[in-house]
Amino acid sequence: MRILHTMLRTGDLERSIRFYTEVLGMELRRRQDYPDGEFTLAFLGFADDADGPVIELTYNWGTETYDLGDGYGHVAIEVDDVYSACEAIRTRGGKILRDAGPMNAGTTIIAFVEDPDGYPIELIGARGS
Repeated sequence: MRILHTMLRTGDLERSIRFYTEVLGMELRRRQDYPDGEFTLAFLGFADDADGPVIELTYNWGTETYDLGDGYGHVAIEVDDVYSACEAIRTRGGKILRDAGPMNAGTTIIAFVEDPDGYPIELIGARGS
């Protein structure tokens, strides 16, 4: 068994694709419209989904916003250097929720950024860095 993807609903698919590709550096792997169901799926990742998990963005046609709920936590992405990743994300217009620094009660360097729909994304320093 393996994790295939994490699905996030988006109210503006093009805006979200730009964020994940231009701000976080993922690649759009595939995109499919489902006219009978009135939704579009877009899969993005750092590697092909055969080689690692991806983000599935679901756009339900005509729905612009969602209540994120209080059960959702975050998506985590490993980066080589959290400090430089935050600076690059900030430069590309990304919103930093928590600047890079040691986690609470630990030494691992983390940060949090927010995608255009309000989903938090944790950046975690690569092991050994």
